[in-house]
Amino acid sequence: MKTGIIQQSLSGFYDVIADEKIYRTRARGNFRQRKIKPVVGDHVEFSAENQQEGYLLKILPRRNQLVRPPVANVDMAVVVTSAKEPAFSANLLDRQLIALEAQDVTPLIYFSKTDLLTDDEYQQLLPTIEGYRKIGYHVYAAREPFNPDQLVSLMEELKGNIVTMMGQTGAGKSTLLNHLAPQLKLATGEISQALQRGRHTTRKVSLLDVNGALIADTPGFSSYETFDMTVNDLPHLFPEMAKISADCKFRGCLHIKEPQCAVKEAVNNGIIMKSRYDDYLQFHELITNQKPNYKK
Repeated sequence: MKTGIIQQSLSGFYDVIADEKIYRTRARGNFRQRKIKPVVGDHVEFSAENQQEGYLLKILPRRNQLVRPPVANVDMAVVVTSAKEPAFSANLLDRQLIALEAQDVTPLIYFSKTDLLTDDEYQQLLPTIEGYRKIGYHVYAAREPFNPDQLVSLMEELKGNIVTMMGQTGAGKSTLLNHLAPQLKLATGEISQALQRGRHTTRKVSLLDVNGALIADTPGFSSYETFDMTVNDLPHLFPEMAKISADCKFRGCLHIKEPQCAVKEAVNNGIIMKSRYDDYLQFHELITNQKPNYKK
């Protein structure tokens, strides 16, 4: 019996990395009976007489699991955020950040297409960039998005981790991946085409070995609608609010209508970004009004 990490899932086969080799495996029949679905990033026990014929025996406990993209045991996520074409959306960025916070995944924010901004537009974006940095997020937003120093710094941070690339369609995830690992250009292009929604296409997620990091190149999306948390969990997913909430008068303050709320005071004083607070209010309302998901 061996242990490894699922590197790719495709048409019922699971490629597992173990001992610096890749083994092609299939899941035992009882996985389906027990409604167990292996996903990329899973740590597994498997048996294999050779690298082409193996069987998954057990999925080890997951530290976390993302739904979109379907990857488990993720350490970091690079949230590729377009500055222009498509236009920057703080709301979409915050949706992704709280989803990652909920799964205890470290987010890195990478602003793409900053070179398409005029100097005035870039200056207007800088307070937002600095706002996210003050929260504690690592933000990459060089005037030239593929500045060599910035790429080296990002790669150093990713090394040794399981990483997912996230971002809306057209944000430039695959372009960034190509700059991080030019040798993967053809393979990445093929993967990106395969991931596009449409007829006669196959959608898959793969972990690509990029300079010591295992990176998932994944489909883009036009929105992000995952709100599995409760209204009581939500304030803890905004780090700047969680930090200040200890000064609220009432324990369990939701920072909406409660008096003597330190978070609302911080918003009024410019300590917390108003865009973040506005998104918090919107997310709170969405969670309150959404219908229960009985399929879980």
